[in-house]
Amino acid sequence: MINIPYSEYKFTFSKSSGAGGQNVNKVNTRVTLTWDMSESSACSSSVKERFIQKYKRFIVGDSVVIHSQKYRSQAQNIDDCISKLLEYINDVRLAPKKRKSTRPTRSSVKKRLDGKNLKSKLKKIRSEKF
Repeated sequence: MINIPYSEYKFTFSKSSGAGGQNVNKVNTRVTLTWDMSESSACSSSVKERFIQKYKRFIVGDSVVIHSQKYRSQAQNIDDCISKLLEYINDVRLAPKKRKSTRPTRSSVKKRLDGKNLKSKLKKIRSEKF
């Protein structure tokens, strides 16, 4: 599990859409988390590369930008942003396993060829003229 120090996060706040009544018009509850990935020492370079490949949509320049306006309070939206970021990072933390190429089993090859042969015979019967 990778943890990023709280000091590396930058937050900006703006007015949120959605539920909240008149409170929506007064309080900046939408949170935008900005994390400078290139400056961070919390993750290895391989994790950063996999993050860039999988989550390009969150990257602006060298920074990762994540928004949250799910809740009606700033604190909950801050926690939501952080949990989203950590979830994405932990998703790419481990390198995917390389696929080992294997040969098909003898029975699967026989089954495939029998199916093709059956289809061929069926088409041949259909095309015979009476």
